[in-house]
Amino acid sequence: MAWEVFSIIGTIAFAISGAIIAMEEEYDLFGVYILGIVTAFGGGAIRNLLIGLPVTTLWGQDMMFQIALAAITIFFIFPHHLIQHWHRWGNFTDAIGLSAFAIQGALYAVKLDMPVSAVVVAAVLTGSGGGIVRDLLARRKPLVLRDEVYGVWAALAGLLIGFEVFTGDIFLYILFAVITALRILSYTMKWRLPLRKLNRA
Repeated sequence: MAWEVFSIIGTIAFAISGAIIAMEEEYDLFGVYILGIVTAFGGGAIRNLLIGLPVTTLWGQDMMFQIALAAITIFFIFPHHLIQHWHRWGNFTDAIGLSAFAIQGALYAVKLDMPVSAVVVAAVLTGSGGGIVRDLLARRKPLVLRDEVYGVWAALAGLLIGFEVFTGDIFLYILFAVITALRILSYTMKWRLPLRKLNRA
């Protein structure tokens, strides 16, 4: 049950996140749909490649594609003057998508009896892969590769699930809330990972 719930939450959140970035970059309607779909399903595609599953398994998610398209359409036609602070909205939906898909990816790897290391990788790639592809298509520096704390929260979710610290559905929902809150705190409080620059000659 939890896996399906997190799949739906992550799909909606990342589809809207991709649509927001596309509209910020002034993409047309086709570009908004493409970026929204890529953001929603890119992480799962990358994860499937690395854990040995065919990418074609994505095409079996008809309902998820319909949910993503509906979310993008509703957001696109929603009166934009009623939505203030686009950047804050984008970060919020991105935090929800990161948390939901990190947990979903970790559960997927556990279901396949993968080792803990693979569970963590699946969590990170599923949670941030779509965002990486989105940012690259929008010609932005990928959020997960900046000094801002981002992928660490996905890795944390993967570790906790891989070591079976969280197993029941209620605990997974709590973990979802915690990871989302940590991601929101990391950008509102401007938490940063260590950064070292090399001087150019």
